[in-house]
Amino acid sequence: MITLHILSGMSARHFLFLCVLCALYVSLCSGACAEVDSDTQAVAGQNFKLGCISCKMRGEVEASATVDWYFRAKGETDFAHIYSYDDESPTIIDERFKERVNWTGSRKTNDLQDASIYLLNVTFNDSGVYRCFFSRTLSYQYYEYQTTVSKLVHLTVVAKATRGVASIVSEVMMYVSIIGLQLWLLVEMVYCYRKIAAAGDEALRASAAEYLAIASESKDNCTGVQVAE
Repeated sequence: MITLHILSGMSARHFLFLCVLCALYVSLCSGACAEVDSDTQAVAGQNFKLGCISCKMRGEVEASATVDWYFRAKGETDFAHIYSYDDESPTIIDERFKERVNWTGSRKTNDLQDASIYLLNVTFNDSGVYRCFFSRTLSYQYYEYQTTVSKLVHLTVVAKATRGVASIVSEVMMYVSIIGLQLWLLVEMVYCYRKIAAAGDEALRASAAEYLAIASESKDNCTGVQVAE
């Protein structure tokens, strides 16, 4: 009952403000994890981010994880171990990637969920399949549980960036939406202008009629006074 009384005396604006503050507080206290797929097209001579995210199913459980990256070039049949990240220490294993890999995943924690890496100065030889392998240990009160997650990224290296059909369609739809909103706004402005103009004309007519009525009444009163004299 006390809560209902407080809410009833609170304006809608204040209540909305409190809701926003609560949402921000929750988001800051426990960041959300979303498993987003990696891009699959890189441009030769540029840097490229190989994305790999594996979210824990139980966020309240303490955990630690190690990450290993593997690479299978075009024409090859086996994966080669190229990179390892353990206890906040990265190790480049394959000579082909020496000084060409930077860690961009989770930092200052052993509870890894983002294992993304940057490939520097991409070459055409980097085309192929990359495998991201998580080895995670969940620490419960009386035991530990081991889990593994593996994800693949099929990378194609091109000489020049090309735009996908989805990107072109989304851009076209964006411009169509902008033009549509502008046309709608123009129609609304014309409608409102006509409505205001019509209301103004009606007010002028009403004022003129009222003025004539007052003038006529005044004239009648003056005539009555003269007749009485």
